[in-house]
Amino acid sequence: MVLLGFISLDCGLPTGSSYTDSITGINYTSDEPYIQTGTTHSLSRFNSSIQQQFLENLRSFPQGVRHCYQLNLTKGEKYLIRASFMYGNYDENDENPEFDLYLGPNLWASMVFENSTSVVVKEIIYVVKARYLHVCVVNTGKGIPFISALESRLLSNLTYNTDSETQALEFFLRIDFGSSLNSSFRFPEDIYDRIWQPYRRNDLTTINSSSSLISNSIFDPPLMAMMTASIPMNGSQTLNFTVRDSDPAVGFYFYMHFVELEELQANQTREFNIYLNDDFWYGPFSPKYLRGDTILSFRSVKGGQFSMESTRSSTHPPIINAFEAYKVKELVESQTVEREGRLSPKLMNDFLWSIVLDFPVLTCVSFVVNAMMNIKSMYRLKKNWEGDPCFPRTYSWEGLGCSYDDLDLPRIISLNLSSSGLSGEISPYIGNLTQLQYLDLSNNNLTGGVPEFLTRLQFLTLM
Repeated sequence: MVLLGFISLDCGLPTGSSYTDSITGINYTSDEPYIQTGTTHSLSRFNSSIQQQFLENLRSFPQGVRHCYQLNLTKGEKYLIRASFMYGNYDENDENPEFDLYLGPNLWASMVFENSTSVVVKEIIYVVKARYLHVCVVNTGKGIPFISALESRLLSNLTYNTDSETQALEFFLRIDFGSSLNSSFRFPEDIYDRIWQPYRRNDLTTINSSSSLISNSIFDPPLMAMMTASIPMNGSQTLNFTVRDSDPAVGFYFYMHFVELEELQANQTREFNIYLNDDFWYGPFSPKYLRGDTILSFRSVKGGQFSMESTRSSTHPPIINAFEAYKVKELVESQTVEREGRLSPKLMNDFLWSIVLDFPVLTCVSFVVNAMMNIKSMYRLKKNWEGDPCFPRTYSWEGLGCSYDDLDLPRIISLNLSSSGLSGEISPYIGNLTQLQYLDLSNNNLTGGVPEFLTRLQFLTLM
């Protein structure tokens, strides 16, 4: 099943291969078109009866430091990005590696595995700032990085908002109260392919309904989660649960999903207030019969204990159907400026033809990064140019110099390709690096005259 807004990569799957997952119906494809480096492996001890199919393969990166996938997405849209990892002792070394995971130029997570069969999933909700997004693994000297699967899911821009453009939402918790399931569920029950875990407690009673529900929530929580709920046992008028990170300074965004599953009589009410760490958070609230609603935090708050307490007029205890919690992730590093000035005639011609032919490559990537990759292709350079050219500074591209101004986005200001075995004419794509101040093409076998487009590089001071 090909789904609009879904990218589902089985990392390490043979080139040109694809399959439809038997549980979700999602079509997974090889990651080969999205990455230029790495080696592929299949797990020899993979158990298909208990493990998801996309964990059977992986791509590892024994050479170099940073390796990046480039996902061509829509600038300004909101996506759920999910990366999955299972070491599986693919290299027969029995040494769980540790490495870093980056989202664009920002550190996303440090990857640590308890054992070889541990499955670690990292998920984040992020508004894409360009027409592409880089997801990178970085070798930190503690083992070879790898990745098993990489997925992106287009979300509604009306959902999961934060109070700062530098903030993303890192997954912490997503639970289905009162679920009778013994395992998680996702697509097709959830149209956005969010993964939900069942949640039951001995002090909570489950209620459910088989009636048709109507969701008034823009978050579209899955009906499977909304058709079950938890209420306090033994007639208690308080429902408590705790959401807390090991770091007490972490900020959260919370999303509570409600629907009344019992048809109450005229003289019956279910009404409650919600408290967080004994501070009033929301209320009084009465869920509507068979109509879903979501109560959420509009700015980040600290975690702790939620207490849902019935009001004096309420005849029924509090109820909750589903709950989500996300940690605030500050992504303060800006990616290299996407487009530097006017396109050269050569690149403009390619760009226009890409529109006419509906060819995605040039329209879905940064013109600057695209120019660099065309330079690499034209000269057949053996350089690990992946991810953002300038950030993080530690991993900026070999031969590039960037400007780092707190008041502006990073820009490419120097290019050193000396002694790189270049032959042929000077690449016209160099003309699209309009902020260049320094260009070194010495000690190569270039032919032809000095092209006219170099005269339009108004900041070029040394060549």
